[in-house]
Amino acid sequence: MNRRKFALASGASLAALALAACSPKTETPAVASTAPASAANDSGAPLTPKDAYDLASKANGFTIGQMMAANTVYVFFDPTCPHCAELWGASKPLLNKLKMVWIPVGLLRPSSGPQGGTILSAADPAKAMQENEDSVLSRGGGITANPSLSEDTVAKVKANTDTFSKLGADSVPLIVFKNAKNGEFGQHAGALDTAGLAALTGI
Repeated sequence: MNRRKFALASGASLAALALAACSPKTETPAVASTAPASAANDSGAPLTPKDAYDLASKANGFTIGQMMAANTVYVFFDPTCPHCAELWGASKPLLNKLKMVWIPVGLLRPSSGPQGGTILSAADPAKAMQENEDSVLSRGGGITANPSLSEDTVAKVKANTDTFSKLGADSVPLIVFKNAKNGEFGQHAGALDTAGLAALTGI
């Protein structure tokens, strides 16, 4: 099965499981999709799914789950996105099999970047993320941003946002993955439930 066919098959099998994604263009939830907008490398050539995975692997995030897992999943998230919070919760039952890198971007609101930097630079990023996602799901606005973020931290979130754009994405959460069963690479824009994430990643 070639990559194109895999992407289409994934879209068909996961359509019923996909929730929604948040996009700054509409300021309302966007329809989830496995087909991101066209993405290109620095020379303008189209990114292959493997190129996209390699690019995501260079972003600045924090890691949770099974550290020795052969399969790593990259998730670009905005701290103000409720669908990112849903995906965070849905991923927890899989963390004994899956290694996940959560990558904050500043996409939806002016507070997104500072909140992402606060999570990324926390002594315990996973704990800070949980605090943020609990707040977002209860419509509390997320974690209180650290007013004294270092220039390095601010630059990391900006670089993540630039990488997100290079991937051709315009909504969060964005999942960049390698399927553990067939070795195929892909991207999925939008939250998934636990079963959908397991199917997407092949675990």
